[in-house]
Amino acid sequence: MFASITDKISNVFKNLRGLGKISEKNVTDALEEIRNSLLSADVNREAADEFIGKVHKSAIGQKVLNKILPEQQIVKIICDELIELLGGDQEVEKYTVKPLKILLAGLHGSGKTTTAGKLALLLKESGYNPLLVACDIYRPAAIDQLKVVADSISVACYAEPDSKNACKIAKHGLQHAEDNHFDAIIFDTAGRLHIDKQLIEEIKDVKKIVSPNEVFLVADAALGQEAVNIAKAFNDAISLSGIILTKLDGDARGGAALSMKYVTGVPIKFVGTGEKLADFSVFHPKRMANRILGMGDVVSLVEKAQQHVDEQEREKLSKKIKKAEFDLNDFLTSIQQIKKMGPMSMLMGMLPGKPKIPTADSDSEKMKMNEAIIQSMTIQERAKPAIINSWRRARIAKGAGVELKDVNALLKQFSQMQKMMKSFKGEKGIKKMQAFASQFNLHVGK
Repeated sequence: MFASITDKISNVFKNLRGLGKISEKNVTDALEEIRNSLLSADVNREAADEFIGKVHKSAIGQKVLNKILPEQQIVKIICDELIELLGGDQEVEKYTVKPLKILLAGLHGSGKTTTAGKLALLLKESGYNPLLVACDIYRPAAIDQLKVVADSISVACYAEPDSKNACKIAKHGLQHAEDNHFDAIIFDTAGRLHIDKQLIEEIKDVKKIVSPNEVFLVADAALGQEAVNIAKAFNDAISLSGIILTKLDGDARGGAALSMKYVTGVPIKFVGTGEKLADFSVFHPKRMANRILGMGDVVSLVEKAQQHVDEQEREKLSKKIKKAEFDLNDFLTSIQQIKKMGPMSMLMGMLPGKPKIPTADSDSEKMKMNEAIIQSMTIQERAKPAIINSWRRARIAKGAGVELKDVNALLKQFSQMQKMMKSFKGEKGIKKMQAFASQFNLHVGK
């Protein structure tokens, strides 16, 4: 996600830091490089030009060049303007209204049905009792797909398989929600082209019946500028309240995200970052700007950890760390907890700087292999890794179906982690752990 822009902008910053003194020409040349990187990432030309113009005006107008460490001032100006381009200081939606009615629209294949499930899961975790309403009367198996998605997250789904009237289904779904005390109703509509007048009229009619609190366009980020044009057309037709960008993890350019608010005036509210229903989050312009500029997004990383890492396991692990009793069972638990948080490539992308980011495939396979290796060990070996000698390693490798070097690599990695855990032992270690945790507003008790 945004890999091409991040790499090019990072190189620009690196070049600025390498200069003894920064001139107006240096700034102009640097901004031209950034402009080209934005255009190559499929950012709207007018949006790119206005962004660069604002940065140039601020950098020269504030006489940044005469200040100490001017490159840092320029980075701040770029960051501020990038936040503005992505949506500014938009408030994060904290829904309290009940019933909450959400209408989803979009093209065929944009990911509406999956997004309906992701949104339902997020609302369920926020205390709502969601109902998914199947209003797609055209796509074969659309109802079945929505039911499967609903079942996988244990939420209800309303459908009328024999009906060919989306408006009646929506009306009956509303009544069903009222009768059965559902307080968040998500209407999954059929995919439609923005130029298909008949289908656009249909969704307008559904909107009149539903009177939704939110009208979200589900747009595929990988479409780039085409996604932006589609959003503009849908907004003109049905007055969108927000956009949900899907497949953001598969878009290395990021042109749609960077252009959407500027061109349409409609804010991005949520983003899909993976195939799993949990791979869905609120869109934060400031956090996204930091990630694009290579500054990381530690806040989101910590939030994801708090959301997916089991509280009891975390407390249990904390106690073991303090006593320096971290073993391979705990290592296995850590691997399984990390897997819940999402692909390692995504998690690494939230760290500051330019960490070496593994591909999704290598990441997944490595974790599976490490799990297999530990699961091939005896209970005694997991509890006391020091007893694992050469013949035990050979047996473990054979049992896990891996090479001996893979077992050795895992044990070396575990040994390094164990040494780090021992550094947290005792009162000094607790203070060290608390100091580390306080950076991210976490709590580590004695």
